[in-house]
Amino acid sequence: MMRLVLGTLLLALSGLAFAEGTQVRYLSGTDKDHRVDWEFMVNGGRNSGAWKTILVPSNWEMEGFGTYRYNNDWEKDPAPDTTGIYRHKFDVPANWQGKQIDIVFGASMTDTLVKINGEPAGAVHQGGFYEFRYDISKLLKPGQSNQLEVTVNRFSANKSVNRAERSSDFWLFSGIYRPVWLEAKPLDNIDRISLDARHNGDFSADVFLAGKPDGKVVARVTTLDGKALGKEMAAQVVGGKARISGNVPTVTPWSAENPQRYKVNFRLVSGRNLVHEVSKTIGFRTIELRPRDGVYVNGYKVRFKGSNRHTIWPTSGRASSKALSYQDAKLMKEMNMNAVRMSHYPPDPHFLDVADEVGLYVIDELTGWQKFYDTDVSTPLVKELVTRDQHHPSIVFWANGNEGGFNQDLDKLYPEWDTQKRPVIHPWANFGGIDTAHYPTYDCCATSLFHGRDVFMPTEFLHGLYDGGAGASLDDWWKDMLANPLSAGGFIWAFADEGIVRDDRNGAIDVAGNRAPDGIVGPYREKEGSFFAVKKIWTPVYLPLSEMAFLPPTFDGKITLENRYDVSNLNQVKLGWQLVKFGSEAGHKVVAKGSAKAPDVAAGMRGATRIALPADWAQQDALYFTATDRDGREIYTWSWMIASAQQVAQRMRPATPASGAATLTEAGDGFELKAGGLNAVIDKATGYLRSLKKGDIVVPLTNGPRLVAGTATLKGIAARREGDDVVVQAEYTGNLRKVNWRLNAAGTLSVNYAYNMEGGKPADALGVTFDYPDAQVQSMRWLGRGPYRVWKNRTQGVEFDVWQKDYNDTITGLSWNYPEFKGFHDKVYWAELATRNLPIKFINHSDDIALRVFTPREASGEGFEPKGTHIDFPPGDISFLNAILPIGTKFNPPHELGPSAQRGRTPNLGIWLENTIDIVVGD
Repeated sequence: MMRLVLGTLLLALSGLAFAEGTQVRYLSGTDKDHRVDWEFMVNGGRNSGAWKTILVPSNWEMEGFGTYRYNNDWEKDPAPDTTGIYRHKFDVPANWQGKQIDIVFGASMTDTLVKINGEPAGAVHQGGFYEFRYDISKLLKPGQSNQLEVTVNRFSANKSVNRAERSSDFWLFSGIYRPVWLEAKPLDNIDRISLDARHNGDFSADVFLAGKPDGKVVARVTTLDGKALGKEMAAQVVGGKARISGNVPTVTPWSAENPQRYKVNFRLVSGRNLVHEVSKTIGFRTIELRPRDGVYVNGYKVRFKGSNRHTIWPTSGRASSKALSYQDAKLMKEMNMNAVRMSHYPPDPHFLDVADEVGLYVIDELTGWQKFYDTDVSTPLVKELVTRDQHHPSIVFWANGNEGGFNQDLDKLYPEWDTQKRPVIHPWANFGGIDTAHYPTYDCCATSLFHGRDVFMPTEFLHGLYDGGAGASLDDWWKDMLANPLSAGGFIWAFADEGIVRDDRNGAIDVAGNRAPDGIVGPYREKEGSFFAVKKIWTPVYLPLSEMAFLPPTFDGKITLENRYDVSNLNQVKLGWQLVKFGSEAGHKVVAKGSAKAPDVAAGMRGATRIALPADWAQQDALYFTATDRDGREIYTWSWMIASAQQVAQRMRPATPASGAATLTEAGDGFELKAGGLNAVIDKATGYLRSLKKGDIVVPLTNGPRLVAGTATLKGIAARREGDDVVVQAEYTGNLRKVNWRLNAAGTLSVNYAYNMEGGKPADALGVTFDYPDAQVQSMRWLGRGPYRVWKNRTQGVEFDVWQKDYNDTITGLSWNYPEFKGFHDKVYWAELATRNLPIKFINHSDDIALRVFTPREASGEGFEPKGTHIDFPPGDISFLNAILPIGTKFNPPHELGPSAQRGRTPNLGIWLENTIDIVVGD
């Protein structure tokens, strides 16, 4: 009551009579988490043929009705659930009599007929992703109960709508999945606003009015907390329209790096009467596409670091919430992304509100996956898209369809509805001065992209599938994009796996075979390894030292930083460091820490900081260095090893007892080595480990260290006692040159091996391997880069620590227990496998060894083919490698992706590689 009195008093002081703004009353719930029961009946599929209740907003498939459909599968197997009918009773306040009352649908799939009290509210709406409304003032009974009836046809009577929306590479949902509400406002009112707020403070707005208004429109810009800025701007109403213009001094421009927002209040005034008022949240931002130059925001060239986002949640389909919008936007910002493409339809308005708030550049898209709407049906859809979203500063492009789904008759309509005249793009095509080619191979193509003359920005690239694409080879692409002045960045496909919970499959999550497990995150936003790779590669604070895994002994604390922001100075970043020690348990101990001063470095430039290292820094194990942005969000934490593998190994291997000795027995075709309860048998015919026991317990590590690639012919083998140790030495011809076994009195079994590879030969995987079944394995703890596995072309995003993870048999994108247990692990110093019997630990004496832990299970079966992500893993189960394999994308094998994904080759003069592994069984 006090707020109302104060509002009336303020209006009276301004000389204006009090009037309300637009009043809103929801008929449905407000989002997927706050819904209302309506009556519902569907004509086919689950729970069909009878009136039941359904929660609105929702997709009826996700509420136990009808059938699940993906892409164009309905063309061969027609969907029986073609029509859903909704009924809902609602009251209208008596004091709404004499007002204009609209019913608004956030979106409904697909053809939607709305009736109020038995009468049609207007023509059937066609198009399933757009907000639409009807003036139902004359159909309502204010102060009484009213009946709403909505008939939704899953497929449109317009064939072009089905081509554009219902033959698309995504789930085909149905029903009223965004909110439904009433709006009441005076008969003379502000109908819509198209505005342009420039980064220099210039402001203009076309204000369109309904009814028969006279008088003027007054606009005032304020801060979000209500502080007025500049002067009021006013314009007379002429022909149902007022054009306001002016300048608001001292505004801070909106950008993804500094998303400063303001309020603008529009008031329709007639004489001394305030007739109607509307407020918008805006940002002052200028977008320019400069042909053969680049994309500029507020006069600064920008590169987009983005992904493609579907609106999807496993239990609600396309029905969403602002909480989900925050979750997704914050995950994107956590990955150091600055952009997102709304593929392949406009999002919920609250996602754009969040993008405005947190700072994300947005491509807002008209549907048309690969086929386009006809002009008659899509002309009003362009209006609905642009007029709903036009005021959002985050939107920098309109996308007129996708991959051939371009109705070029519509291109001219976007600037008619958009005062800002944002650029219109055709994702996949070179149009309007910007090349948005999808899924080019690396270094493609003559006359285009890196070798063309147009600005280029792939709106889909590095197509994720299972664990492939996304972060894999992104480092190659990004380095080349940064080096090319015509690059405007790009958009990874895709942000999230599009998986839904199927109640007809006992709650299993369905990602439509290999058609939808494309994400950097899973259906419930589980983070894949690519999440952290993208985060590191797209960090706006780049450290050249991060290309190294270790600190040189001459390190003096100086760290060079490159500013990869588009606008911001590095002096707004906070820097901190830690020196750490690693033990045998997960985690680390901080032995020293401090902060560093961020240098005054403009965007695109380099500078340096220096950390105050203690005198004993070289005796520690690793250095961590963290950059944090002005909002307190971690940009990235880098790590470097200080200790060598040899130093770590000496500390980790068990102490040798003061007394006792290992024993050696030659038994026919093998040498038996015993000490500390350990019994190892080395095969005379191969020089490899034949068997291993601790006491009476068999440890099933066998048949190694054999080469994963190359030849080995045993030349000679001999055994001897050496002090308290026993030694078996094997020599070979071919690539493998030696395998030397040693068992000491503590029961530590060591193997030293060396191999020599000829020069200029393919080297897909190099190293040695053992057989070890995974049936008894429970977990792994290791010191190395982790916790995620790596590929040759995705080694970013993993950092040094003692990590621990439980065993799993995850197929990335089909099961979401991350991080995956199996695969290549980078720069492993030691690793311990916990089993149902005895733990077994491997300690490397050489640096830069990748540990392969088993072979990841691969998706199989019709429709689940791994395509370019198939990997032929080297033989064996536990491997110690000097070279590992790359991974491809959905559409490209690895060799098409860039330098880091090429087949490895040995140096022209050949290479000698050697390592020692300590094998420790038991606690």
